[in-house]
Amino acid sequence: MTEFRGTTVLCVKKGDQVSMGADGQVTFGNTVLKSTSKKVRKLYNNKILAGFAGGVADALTLFNRFEAKLDEYRGNLERSSVELVKEWRTDRALRRLEAMLVVADKTTQLLLSGSGELISPDDGIIAIGSGGPYALASARALMRNTTLSAEEIVKQSLEIASEICIYTNKEIVVETL
Repeated sequence: MTEFRGTTVLCVKKGDQVSMGADGQVTFGNTVLKSTSKKVRKLYNNKILAGFAGGVADALTLFNRFEAKLDEYRGNLERSSVELVKEWRTDRALRRLEAMLVVADKTTQLLLSGSGELISPDDGIIAIGSGGPYALASARALMRNTTLSAEEIVKQSLEIASEICIYTNKEIVVETL
């Protein structure tokens, strides 16, 4: 069976700014189906960022569930994330979803997965997807060696990842809090 591949999502917190960006490419096997997909969104009255990597339908299902958790827990990012991950692991239908989420507010960044991961980075940088390791390395180097803003680090790191990862393109969308 041919699998959907691709996506690079990067989240960077620097000072009082948190930015999240993703490329726009959707592939199916060795074919690019779409170049301008939006994989990063602002949620809960524009106070929370969320980005996905993985199957699009699966990710959209998770976005909807996460938004419901945010409403249920009045925008509490950590509680909403914990509850989503618990549901993701225990619900028979959700367990089959193949996607990862990165969520963030001005103070917290988290990686969520269906296998129960709920990880907060030590350095304020999270990257997922096929180009994630390239974007992560670039963001760490830029964070340590430049005075760029979080938003500029995300943009430049995703551009660098797009030059290395064949499943990542330069149609980058960045959202910032």
